[in-house]
Amino acid sequence: MADETGRWGFETRAIHAGQRPDPRTGSVIVPIYATSTFIQDGVGGVRDGGHEYSRTTNPTRSALEEALAALEGGRYALAFASGMAAADVALRTLTRPGDHVILGGDAYGGTFRLLDKVLALWGVAHSSVDLSDVEAVRAAVRPNTKVIWCESPTNPLLGIADIGALASVAATAGARLVVDNTFATPYLQSPLGLGADVVLHSTTKYLGGHSDVVGGALITSNEHLREEFFFLRNAVGAVPSPFDSWLVLRGAKTLALRMERHSDNAERVVRALVGHPKVGKVYYPGLPDHPGHEVAAKQMRRFGGMVSFSVAGGEQAALEVASRTKLFILAESLGGIESLIEHPGKMTHASTTGSPLQVPGNVLRLSVGIEDATDLVADLLQALGD
Repeated sequence: MADETGRWGFETRAIHAGQRPDPRTGSVIVPIYATSTFIQDGVGGVRDGGHEYSRTTNPTRSALEEALAALEGGRYALAFASGMAAADVALRTLTRPGDHVILGGDAYGGTFRLLDKVLALWGVAHSSVDLSDVEAVRAAVRPNTKVIWCESPTNPLLGIADIGALASVAATAGARLVVDNTFATPYLQSPLGLGADVVLHSTTKYLGGHSDVVGGALITSNEHLREEFFFLRNAVGAVPSPFDSWLVLRGAKTLALRMERHSDNAERVVRALVGHPKVGKVYYPGLPDHPGHEVAAKQMRRFGGMVSFSVAGGEQAALEVASRTKLFILAESLGGIESLIEHPGKMTHASTTGSPLQVPGNVLRLSVGIEDATDLVADLLQALGD
């Protein structure tokens, strides 16, 4: 199957890549191999399956990794216990004390916290810059810059970076471009094909898709990076359980269908918010006046299911809107089948308070689910006070 995946369409890869019928039972779904260890044929004699201990490898996790690599168009994928575990392994592999990381001026609060509060103690410096401004990124490169860390679209303000242009900057600087593709998913965007060195996912989000699992992944076509990621993941034990791997594998099967519906519904929500008297700015790359619209249209299949907007009445008004929704559930995370609303400044991005990445207090972030779009629009309008 590995040779065939390159010729298959995305939907076919999502269902079949890495997911062969079980040779022993004939099960058409990959089993959950709930075992910690595997029999060996003599001391050091690992059997043909290549598994000896589930912290190192597990058949269910291996199936997920083969599927994720196929979906992202990469040669290798490694699954992790969370998106932050994947980010930690990536950054600790790619940097050493004294190195420098370029982070976007709008980025996930957990990534900022990892750099600002954890890796800074290890001697890794970072600076933030607007990644949509390629010349500003080029100017921010230092002799010790080892990583450009990119989100596109960004979390939570839905900014867009030209991944191909950033890849060129990174290559010239001798740095690695890591793209967090969680918002876009491999269905909507293929960073490796645009020149990125590594793609990161929080598989908790759209890949899992049902708000019932926590996980992460790194995908690359660089064999050396794969070996280094694999070593550190095994050394620190940042692995998902077989059941969690199975849940993400199950969710990925319907990713294409769900992303089309997420995108349809988000576009309906955006149309309702634009021009509303109680809405200030709508952040969505599908809008023609979005500063990154042309780049997004070039490198994305569609514009996704994430929408952010500012409330004209300020922070308190935004908090009140978030408290009045009935279908949009007030909760952190994103990418599930149900719609969520959150206040980034006090929730997912609280760690950025007082930093250049601080999110305006009147901004709300929506993860638009796959419910009936008419119901979702009606819920937002009543919450806004219509």
